[in-house]
Parts: sequence; C-alpha cells; structure tokens
Amino acid sequence: MIALRTDNEIERMALAGRLTAECMQEIAPMIRPGVSTAELDRAAKRFIVDRGGRPSFLGYHGYPASLCASVNEEVVHGIPGPRRLREGDIVGIDLGVILDGYQGDMARTFAVGAVSDAARALIDAAHDSFEAALAVMIPGNRLGDIGHAVQTLAESRGYGVVRELCGHGIGHDMHEDPEVPNYGQAGRGLRLRPGMVLAVEPMINAGTWRVKFLDDGWTVVTGDGSLSAHWENTVAVTADGPRILTAADS
Repeated sequence: MIALRTDNEIERMALAGRLTAECMQEIAPMIRPGVSTAELDRAAKRFIVDRGGRPSFLGYHGYPASLCASVNEEVVHGIPGPRRLREGDIVGIDLGVILDGYQGDMARTFAVGAVSDAARALIDAAHDSFEAALAVMIPGNRLGDIGHAVQTLAESRGYGVVRELCGHGIGHDMHEDPEVPNYGQAGRGLRLRPGMVLAVEPMINAGTWRVKFLDDGWTVVTGDGSLSAHWENTVAVTADGPRILTAADS
C-alpha cells in the first residue's frame, strides 16, 4: 500500500530530513585521509541522539552501525570499522534519522583529499543523475520516468546503473512501497501523485552495472571492482513540484 502524506505529515518529515542533512553537514569536514569510518559513525550517532533523534540504521535487521560508509568499489551498506580513509578514495555516506516517528534518508559520495578526474566525474554523474530524476518528479508523471531519467543520464556518460538495488517509499518506516528503480521506461509504471514521499537514490558504477554481495551480509560491491558513487535524498511529490526534504533548510 502506498501512503499519501498530508501537508502536516510532510512538514514533520521535513524536520526529520533537516536533522539528517545537518548530520551529513556535521560529518562532511571529518572526511579526510586518516580518519576511520568508525569515527564517522560515532560522530553521526552522537549528533543525532543529542538532537532528540534516533539513527534509523542502527539495529535495522541487525545492522550494527548508525551509518553506512562505502569506500571505492563498495556500492552501498559498507559497515563502519577500523578502516582508515586514504588520499584518493571516494566514500559514500548513507544515513537515516527517525524524529518523532518520521524518517529521513539521504546519501552523498565524498572525495577523500585529491581524487582522480575519473573519480570526480563519477561523483558528478551520481549527483546529476539524481537531479535528472528530481526534474521529472511532478504529479501525473510515472514512476518509470524517474528510473529512465537516471539511466539515460548515467549511461550517456558511459556508466553502469545498479539494478539489483533501488530507492523506495519512506514515511513512518524507512522502506515503504513503492520500489523506485534507477532504470526503466519513460511513461510506464505507477502515476506520481501529490503526497507521495520517495527516497530516490542513484547508484552509479564506473564499470559494469552488476554487483556482488559480500559474506558479511551487508556490503555490496561492484562486480568488476570498479568505483561506485551513490546520491540520495528524500523527496516529496507536491502540487507545486518536487520538494527535497533532506535539506538543511527544508
């Protein structure tokens, strides 16, 4: 069942989204050579809890941390630990917040120090793919328009679009209906309506779109060891157009 949120609910989700975005802003300056992914996780948890929220990810189906830190070929769900970031790495930070019963979910991919032109271009493609999806999130368009927008932009630049993972509806629960693929046909699928709130999250690989799941039960990596970038926001479909809820000024 797909929930249509009232204006009041969207405002409450915007508060959760704002806290999520503020947490991302808090840890972004920490992302530099020598920092461990566990340090980022501890800082995120402390920031969220100190402001009255709860980390969405901690304990979710047994997940052991408050954020995901996915380095280089890791697509998503990298578990924070003692690994220290190195100059030239890229790292995808995915985090979620529960505030007063509503969820915010977002991801960014960061350069660690100076990175290659190829790595920077990949990060830009993930961001631009999200922006392409955002532009079509208007009432009357279709769910397939979102995936088509992501796929068209990413593949036009020679990248692979992950197909085994997707975005999702979000509200009281982190994952709600519908699924939001990052590929598809324009004009197909569910019609977008005001009140829908979706977590839209392009996952873009420098090489193949195929992925592998590691034995830790969480980490997903590219099938060929190439770099991967992830960009996500929680977005409300409104009569006035799409509204990003995971923004510091939402």
